[in-house]
Amino acid sequence: LFSLTAAFAVRLSGTKYGCGIGGCGACTVMISTYEPTSKKIMHYPANSCLLPICSLHSSAVTTVEGVGSTKTRVHPIQERLAKCHGSQCGFCTPGMVMSMYALLRNHPEPSMEQITAALDGNLCRCTGYRPIIDTYKSFTGETACCQLRGTGQCCLDKEDVCSSSDKGNQMHSGLCNPEEFQPVDPTQEFIFPPELMRMAQEQQKRTLVFRGERTTWISPTNLRELLELKAMYPKAPLIVGNTSVGLEMKRDGVHHPVFIHPTRIPDLHVVSNTNNGLVIGAACSLAQLRDILMKVVPELPEEKTKIFRALLQQLKTLAGEQIRSLASLGGHIVSRGSTWDLNPVLAVGNSVLSLASKDGTRQIPLNDQFLAGYENADLKPKEIIVSVFIPYSKKDDFVSAFRQAERRRNAVSVVNSGMRVLFKPNTDIIMDMNILYGGTGPITVSARKSCQRLIGRQWNEQMLDEACKLVLGEISLSPSAPGGKVEYRRTLLVSFLFKFYLEVLYGLNKMVSAKFPDLSKKNLSALGAFHSEVPQGMQTYQDVDPVQPPQDPVGRPIMHQSGVKHATGEAVYCNDIRAVDEELFLAVVTSSRAHAKIVTIDVSEALKVPGVVDVVTAEDVPGKNGTDDEQAYAKDEVICVGQIVCAVVAESAVQAKQGVEKMKIEYEDLEPILTIEDAIKHNSYFGKEKKIEQGNIEEGFKSADEIIEGEIHIGGQEHFYLETNSVLVVPRGEDNEMDVHVSTQDAARVQVIQISSTLNVQSSKIMCHTKRVGGAFGGKITKPAIFAVVAAVAANKTGRPIRFTLERDEDMLITGGRHPFFGKYKVGFTNDGRITAADIEPYINAGCTLDDSEMVIEYVVLKTDNAYKIPNLRIRGRACKTNLPSNTAFRGFGFPQSGLFTESWITTVATQTGLPQEKIREINMYKEVNLTPFKEELDATNLVKCWKECMEKSEYYSRKTAVEEFNKQNYWKKKGIAIIPMKFSVGFNATQYHQAAALVHIYTDGSVLVTHGGIELGQGIHTKMLQIASRELKVPLSYVHFCETSTITVPNAIVTAGSIGSDVNGKAVQNACQILRKRLEPIINKNPEGKWEDWITEAYDQSVSLSATGYFRGYMVNMNWDTGEGQAFPYFVFGAACSEVEIDCLTGDHKNIRTDIVMDACFSINPAVDIGQIEGAFVQGVGLYTMEEIKFSPEGEQYTLGPDTYKIPAVCDIPEQFRVYLLPNSRNPIAIYSAKGIGEAGLFLGCSVFFAIWDAVAAVRKERGLTGTFTLNSPLTIERIRMACADNFTEMVMVF
Repeated sequence: LFSLTAAFAVRLSGTKYGCGIGGCGACTVMISTYEPTSKKIMHYPANSCLLPICSLHSSAVTTVEGVGSTKTRVHPIQERLAKCHGSQCGFCTPGMVMSMYALLRNHPEPSMEQITAALDGNLCRCTGYRPIIDTYKSFTGETACCQLRGTGQCCLDKEDVCSSSDKGNQMHSGLCNPEEFQPVDPTQEFIFPPELMRMAQEQQKRTLVFRGERTTWISPTNLRELLELKAMYPKAPLIVGNTSVGLEMKRDGVHHPVFIHPTRIPDLHVVSNTNNGLVIGAACSLAQLRDILMKVVPELPEEKTKIFRALLQQLKTLAGEQIRSLASLGGHIVSRGSTWDLNPVLAVGNSVLSLASKDGTRQIPLNDQFLAGYENADLKPKEIIVSVFIPYSKKDDFVSAFRQAERRRNAVSVVNSGMRVLFKPNTDIIMDMNILYGGTGPITVSARKSCQRLIGRQWNEQMLDEACKLVLGEISLSPSAPGGKVEYRRTLLVSFLFKFYLEVLYGLNKMVSAKFPDLSKKNLSALGAFHSEVPQGMQTYQDVDPVQPPQDPVGRPIMHQSGVKHATGEAVYCNDIRAVDEELFLAVVTSSRAHAKIVTIDVSEALKVPGVVDVVTAEDVPGKNGTDDEQAYAKDEVICVGQIVCAVVAESAVQAKQGVEKMKIEYEDLEPILTIEDAIKHNSYFGKEKKIEQGNIEEGFKSADEIIEGEIHIGGQEHFYLETNSVLVVPRGEDNEMDVHVSTQDAARVQVIQISSTLNVQSSKIMCHTKRVGGAFGGKITKPAIFAVVAAVAANKTGRPIRFTLERDEDMLITGGRHPFFGKYKVGFTNDGRITAADIEPYINAGCTLDDSEMVIEYVVLKTDNAYKIPNLRIRGRACKTNLPSNTAFRGFGFPQSGLFTESWITTVATQTGLPQEKIREINMYKEVNLTPFKEELDATNLVKCWKECMEKSEYYSRKTAVEEFNKQNYWKKKGIAIIPMKFSVGFNATQYHQAAALVHIYTDGSVLVTHGGIELGQGIHTKMLQIASRELKVPLSYVHFCETSTITVPNAIVTAGSIGSDVNGKAVQNACQILRKRLEPIINKNPEGKWEDWITEAYDQSVSLSATGYFRGYMVNMNWDTGEGQAFPYFVFGAACSEVEIDCLTGDHKNIRTDIVMDACFSINPAVDIGQIEGAFVQGVGLYTMEEIKFSPEGEQYTLGPDTYKIPAVCDIPEQFRVYLLPNSRNPIAIYSAKGIGEAGLFLGCSVFFAIWDAVAAVRKERGLTGTFTLNSPLTIERIRMACADNFTEMVMVF
């Protein structure tokens, strides 16, 4: 009966399954319903993973295939998204299309506010959202001009935008041409099916009953029938949107024999305006409630709408539009989640619930006792909520709502609150007061006693001080409260109360200005939450040479090869491959212990589950069980929570999971090591210490005027690719051959290192195929090989095809992520800020197996200097062995950690000397030709150019002055600005990892097929390869096609990683094309006026081979760790970023105002692809450094296993002004067409936001008299920001 996503056996694979809990938006569809009474058709977006199929009876479901396709007509949404480069890996794109499509069906010319709200529930890990916003902006009918800073002036018209580097160069802004967009034609949209209208009319009085194997679904048509059903089935849940019950079923395995679906009952949808307030039906969705309130508020006197406005404030940030469209007001109230944002506001507003049962009707107050579930204030088992009465506010009423979440939108609150005070008329004497908080425990709580004590008091600072102390005394959180953040949450209690105090003072002054004083300038800045402006982007790059032939696509912003297919849902990913005859589904049993011996594995109950075919364990592995480093199936011992112990194979995915639940494993616990500190204490490491040293450390410290020492912690990061790991293994039935379709960055590893050795068959019999990958970021290098082996062993045992796709929580549990980092430093410097010596000790948490950790710690050590020439430097790094899931490669590969570490102690040096941070960076920066600490030559000319360009483009000094002025005027909000340089090392430190091969065929009709060893991860590698082939063969781009990456066509391919995929595979494609072109030259010379097709026909007739293998041996690199010297990397990428932020000192929230990035991409093969990579990586870096936080239990179990608990950046988190500038006239002579690989470099520049926040916090602390140095760890979350902004409220929390 459940999950529309699971019901898509109709072979429509466009709708993607991303998380299964309605948190990512990948599975968005549009639901259309017909209301027979009003004769209206409603359209709304919905998460299909939560939609019960039974709830859609007589509804029309539109998937992305129904919007448009390449076979029929591509819709303007799809076309524009592709042309504006709004997709990279493409896995989230169908969901993005559907959210916008549903909005356009309701609002043909939406506002930007409506568009950004529509995207609240959609996550993208690739693009950084800017191109998606730019795409959808074209539907507003508003000007596309940025209207810089609200002046109406376009940034492109500003004289000071042009810098010295622009002069004499043909610079280009913008990556797409809106004039090419096809217009929107509403008449071309599908009509609502007439048969469904008839069905809705005919069945509006007919009860619907659907019966499954374990569950019955009943949909009554009137209130009387509903009440009879509730009397008959008092424990049956009422389901409207399934956003609460559905999650309980998915997460906790809760089973309900009967569901009641009351959405067809008119009484539950009532909306009426009475003399005293609004009556809203319990089945009204939260989106409908928002729209009702937005219509009502402007029509009523302001004094009556205070509760409504507080509710609207919460509704704008509550969940995503898909959830708001499904979740009902009644469900929100009755589920009583402690962090549900509306309930405290409804309660303080004295809302009333109208209840009904078979025995009659009654009304009860929606108050703290109801929310606490007190028996005398609660619903009885047979009662339902019919409607909610929300009263008008009064003239002397003041109502406010507050919330703070880890992300401003579509995130559950850490703490929320509703507050109300009623004064005696025309006074500030408190007559009544009510304060409720959510997020402090399992239920929403009231500060009832505190409020009672304050009645009769005047609204002044003495009252505020006493109120804070009373609230802290009444609302208690134990130090071990679930969710942690105890001090922060307690601080929010009083911070919210202080904000409320000021809002009321401000309101009193507006009412009677003569009687109540104005707010001081100091306190005015505390009012209001952040309201993000519509993001504006600017992309500037050097245009191609005017003499370049129009047919030559190299250097032009060509659309992603699969862009349109991403947007239409026609792009096929691993799990979209249609069912294979006799295929089985696999689910894994994972360890629940961090470190333990396996005593017994009992499979008996699992094998009894209907549909279960077999259980696969380590005993079934015919060859090597994984690698020397990591077992595919755990044997004898488990070394982390989440390690695969065995697998259940069954006829369906549901049956396989049911079998997993019946597995019984007995363990004998062993002592685990979980943290870096524990590993250091127990001397638990992988490999030897990695060390480089230059100069004389001791002499360097002697020459220093001052020496500082410190430590920094940097948390890990989840890859959170939208497509979870997936593999389909199909035995061919003869010669032990297998086809392996796998979502991986390294097909050769899957083939040779893993499956071949595990099954004891030759690699030539294992054929790996990868069409495209729905995001990877390093997370699909080593892990997919393990999953492929698990499936291959099962296929080998059963002789049947095996499909294995991880759920989101499984993927996050098993795969590990970016390495957590701990660094110690000792730095000496002179009074003018010149660093004389640095002794650095970095450590990473490798987890339970080596994986890529040895290489990661090598890169940490090699890249710690970042952009700085430090004459006396010693770096000693270790990879710590712990009992956490093995951490692995991640975009940037160690540099995001080591770079932030270095910039942190650079910042501390600036603080200690009293000099500006940018001066410390400039003084110590590499200049001209230098040697790195490992003796590789470095020309830093472009590093300095990027720095100067960024200074100029960002108007750094004038904005810094403006920031300082803002901070003088605002006490409770502060701005910060930071500019960060970057030297990023591209590639690997071993030559064999740079080799590449390609195979190019020319067919007799003139079409060209290109294959190479690189894998499309969203980085546009195939698009660039087609551009290269087009140029080298001198044929139109439309002649060139790419099919898939396969070990059949290109053997022994290197991993697609390290930012060099396009570099090395491009060289191989170029080589193959040049071979072919050379073969054709005699024919072309004989007939220079001929057509391409004529030349190919003639070549065939002359028996000229039209197929060629291209090869690139690789960049020559080496690194000798015995001497600490070598040519470790092929080349360097330089860049700089300037970011400005604003923080709320009372909550820890922050807003990204503006970011300017200057990147030395040299000659960009495709500026659209490269700028997209820079923007996407930057936003991923913002997530790493400011919000993405992985949490483990003391037993080593990961808590953050989905989008509900782990927050990646959303649309609301990108800079309001986001500008990328590619440095012109830059060349990289060793790479193809003088390009550079920039897929990873931009991520580190996200730390410019981190240091802008640091700058703002420093301003706060200085103003509070907290002088001296301080350290901020990463991620710089709302909690860390707030607690660093020490004030009397943080002190009060420590005392009470």
